[in-house]
Amino acid sequence: MARSKVIVGIYDYVVITLGVILFVMAWQCFLLPNNMIDGGLTGASALLSMVTGISVDIWYFGINVLLLVLAWIILGRGFGIKTIYAILLSTALFRVLGAENMSWLWAVEGNALHVKEPILVPIIGGLLEAVGLAMIIMRGGSTGGTDILALIVNKFWPITVGRFYLYADFIVITLLILVPGHCFTDVVYGYITMGVCSYVLDLIILGKDSTVQVIIFSDRIDQIGDYITKRMERGVTALKAIGWYTQKDRLVLMVMLRRTELSELVKCVKDIDSKAFVTVVPANNVFGEGFDEMKVGLPVKKKNTNQ
Repeated sequence: MARSKVIVGIYDYVVITLGVILFVMAWQCFLLPNNMIDGGLTGASALLSMVTGISVDIWYFGINVLLLVLAWIILGRGFGIKTIYAILLSTALFRVLGAENMSWLWAVEGNALHVKEPILVPIIGGLLEAVGLAMIIMRGGSTGGTDILALIVNKFWPITVGRFYLYADFIVITLLILVPGHCFTDVVYGYITMGVCSYVLDLIILGKDSTVQVIIFSDRIDQIGDYITKRMERGVTALKAIGWYTQKDRLVLMVMLRRTELSELVKCVKDIDSKAFVTVVPANNVFGEGFDEMKVGLPVKKKNTNQ
């Protein structure tokens, strides 16, 4: 058991390390060399760097130190340790990849990573950033900043991580227009990065957890129902129905599944009854055992009206 925990722990940190590398490359290799930004704390740090001349890594590290205390209290010790590691590694990589002797990795003219079409830079940057963040978050870590705030909010309210980023990023990116030397085109590029990052992040993080509702019409309901409950270990409900054409009573099965389990169910139904009729409908916000926890927000203290 102890050995298994060690292996899982090592795996977590390996994935987080790779995620941090992709995250920092998105910024230091693609976005910043082309005077583009995304939102969040890193975007805010980039804005402050443009205004003050203090490097991005210093702003990034300093603000994150203040936010770590909040994460430690609300999200737990394990989150804090992994986040400290991700922040320290990110800060170091921002310094390393931002150095002049590493400029050969920047996506600018004359280098191997140069992108001729400017519109592709925010797309590539947003994609790399989203994949990196997803790898970090799914292993229980964070790069800090709005990552911490997004996970705190998601702990209490049913708002997706990507949607929270969308709101925070919009504000930060819009402020870029106030920085001397930048125009509305740079803001638009920032919006593109934001959209790509938000969409891909939700796609990766929520894709494995998305739920579907399956309705099964078959003459072999018993066999299919037994397979779902005993082999797939999922609850299934038998609904009474009437075939309008035949006017005969029959049972219809309804089951809620993770999307990743759908292929197994379809194969099972096909093997048992190739003439079965199956409908699949995406289901959002499925709460209960085996799915998501109900999130209704923090309790609000009511005023005493009897005083």
